[in-house]
Amino acid sequence: MKRSILLTIIFTLPSFAYSQDMPLTEVLLEGENWELAAAGFGFTEGPAVDRQGNLFFTDVPNSKIFKLDLSGNVSLVAEKTAHTNGLMFGPDGRLYGCRNGDRTLVSYDPSKGTWEIVVEDVASNDLVVLSDGGIYFTDPAGNQVWYVSPSRTKRVVAQNIHPNGVTVWRKESTLIVTESEQPHLWTFRVEQDGTLSHRERYYGPLALPSGKAQPGSDGMTVDENGRLYVASFAGLQMFDPTGRLGGVIAKPQNKFLSNVVFAGPQFDTLYVTCTDKVYRRKTKVAAPFPW
Repeated sequence: MKRSILLTIIFTLPSFAYSQDMPLTEVLLEGENWELAAAGFGFTEGPAVDRQGNLFFTDVPNSKIFKLDLSGNVSLVAEKTAHTNGLMFGPDGRLYGCRNGDRTLVSYDPSKGTWEIVVEDVASNDLVVLSDGGIYFTDPAGNQVWYVSPSRTKRVVAQNIHPNGVTVWRKESTLIVTESEQPHLWTFRVEQDGTLSHRERYYGPLALPSGKAQPGSDGMTVDENGRLYVASFAGLQMFDPTGRLGGVIAKPQNKFLSNVVFAGPQFDTLYVTCTDKVYRRKTKVAAPFPW
């Protein structure tokens, strides 16, 4: 499929204010920089935001989930989480997670820390939950992407890919998948039955830091204007809706940057998980809560 045809498909999303030039100056606030939000963890991942703008994240090696509230307080949500990695809230208010240590996809009660199995016997890394309750999740070990229907049936919808992070554009018509070793990101058209079609190399090429042959692209998020933000070795890379690189925001510390989400009361603050810490940065743009 030609790139021009895919552009037509993606541009059916009318809510975005498209621009031919989306530099980082339209995103970053003068005088604002990364500030430490939470520290003292083994490896932070899976940042997810609830309806109020509170941040939830995992400490993968220590099998714990934490909440960072709007006042900046950190509290334990769940422990013995079987190395849960990716997280995302669903339209039902539950916190969905890749409980990879026992090969299940689960939903947590964010107030009690209890969990229920969604599907079993799956390897998972990252996930995205749709407005109808359907779920896409990545399975790097199996070189595939899975779909879980609202009725909780599962099936493989993409193969021959070593996927890592996953997200959707608003209106949920396009699925985006990172493949850490590749210099681009993959896009798929989401069909009504959950299947994926029109696989295409779209965003890229990604920036590479000195001495690296692979971008290390991982978790992603999208803002209100359709910009895509990708955690990578080089930093937080920002792409405009046409797939062009608009700039790279430097990492808050010289350690692995795994994931990103907009949170806070106005959903206008970038939060990133960076190895043992969580950082935040206020921006000019926002990403309203999807549900």
